[in-house]
Amino acid sequence: MSRDAFSHDPRSGPEQQSRSAEGGTNSRSTEHSGHLKTPSTNQDPRIDAERLQSTRRRPEALDTPRAHYLRDLAYCLRDSELQTLVELGTFRAIAAKDLASVSYGGDTQRMEREIRRLKEQALVSEKVVRGDRHHTTRLLALTKKGARLTRGSGAAPEEQVLYHGFVKPREAKHDADLYRLYQAQTERIEAAGGRVTRVVLDYELKRNLNRDLVSLPSQEQSNEAREQIAERHKLSLVNGKIPVPDMRLEYDTVEMERRHLDLELATCNYRPRALAEKARAGFSFYALSEDASRLRRVLDEREITAEIISL
Repeated sequence: MSRDAFSHDPRSGPEQQSRSAEGGTNSRSTEHSGHLKTPSTNQDPRIDAERLQSTRRRPEALDTPRAHYLRDLAYCLRDSELQTLVELGTFRAIAAKDLASVSYGGDTQRMEREIRRLKEQALVSEKVVRGDRHHTTRLLALTKKGARLTRGSGAAPEEQVLYHGFVKPREAKHDADLYRLYQAQTERIEAAGGRVTRVVLDYELKRNLNRDLVSLPSQEQSNEAREQIAERHKLSLVNGKIPVPDMRLEYDTVEMERRHLDLELATCNYRPRALAEKARAGFSFYALSEDASRLRRVLDEREITAEIISL
């Protein structure tokens, strides 16, 4: 989804700082998802022990609340609730139904209990957005206080940027859909023996990229200089522009090599030229099932070499 390069990025305090070297070069190779094993899509909808274990949540009866402090105030949180705060902050917004089905292993009642407690402590907020004329989506996000508490708890990796608050309804829905994309791609990475280490949204990529572009003197505004900046951020210069993916997943392979995947959640609103540029940039394309067929037709008609994976 294309956003303004200087779009609003509501983060504050220590939670907005990524402690990794921003925009640093990395000589290790980048790969795309074509070689990764695809897990079976025939999932049992029941809440079974294997699926609950895959969510990495402690059983509720054993998950005793502990005090976490923000300034002089104590907040009693279970480990599972902290995990939810980290996931909401990482993706800015997540649809409640996706959080329940994926992260809670289908245990909607437990999720609702924990979300209620987090809302009562003003750590999480929710918003209902309209997807189309007939459907609405309930979204969850961190509050500013929730982001600060999550960062101070140490539950999130230091280099992981955390977000809070909602953006425009259309962007909020798109951000929530990225959580489904993340889950789909993470399954493929883990099936190949890898492990995701960090999630980088387009806001962070654009912030770091624009910082370098703005500092470039006017007399040095050449394609060669822009290409060097793009390479510094592991991106490509295409038709004089630097396409930025919706999300980057950094991960370690089974051989402990650090790699990354640039992912784009394409929609039916994409123009063919934008699809072509992002395909040339090497992004892996995903689309919601209702958009995938139309996008594949556009790729075929324009002879754009890319694969659309349906969510």
